[in-house]
Amino acid sequence: MSNLTEEILRKAKESGLKITCAESCTGGMISAAITDVAGSSAIFEHGFVTYSNGAKQSMLGVSQKTLADHGAVSEPVARQMAKGAMQQAQADIAISVSGIAGPGGSDFKPEGRVCFALASAQGTQSETKDFGALGRAAVRKAALNHALNLILVHLNIAH
Repeated sequence: MSNLTEEILRKAKESGLKITCAESCTGGMISAAITDVAGSSAIFEHGFVTYSNGAKQSMLGVSQKTLADHGAVSEPVARQMAKGAMQQAQADIAISVSGIAGPGGSDFKPEGRVCFALASAQGTQSETKDFGALGRAAVRKAALNHALNLILVHLNIAH
């Protein structure tokens, strides 16, 4: 993973971009992975761990209506998380993650479902991945890797 985060750091520094994270099920793992790399303060000032709906609302401006209509594990919520994080952190790129790491889930939102969003000046994109019932640690790790890859793909395409 260090190669991936080192590449993110290099590309973001070259472009003069700041990155932030809004994390729910990963609990700060993405922020930790980025800040594990020496020199990351050039591209990362702070991130948000918004595990509860209340934290998503108060820290990131996620609307109660969106939470009620779609649930925390949804692309609309992930999009609002990313937009809110980008605005609050005054960052150029924000990645957000909200999912069900397990154990548990439901027929409608199974264990291993994770919603991602990436916000930037180019707009906000979102997607849902079903990693399956891999177990809590494996789902969180898969979400971490996917989020880092989304950032790197964006940096490669947009800049």
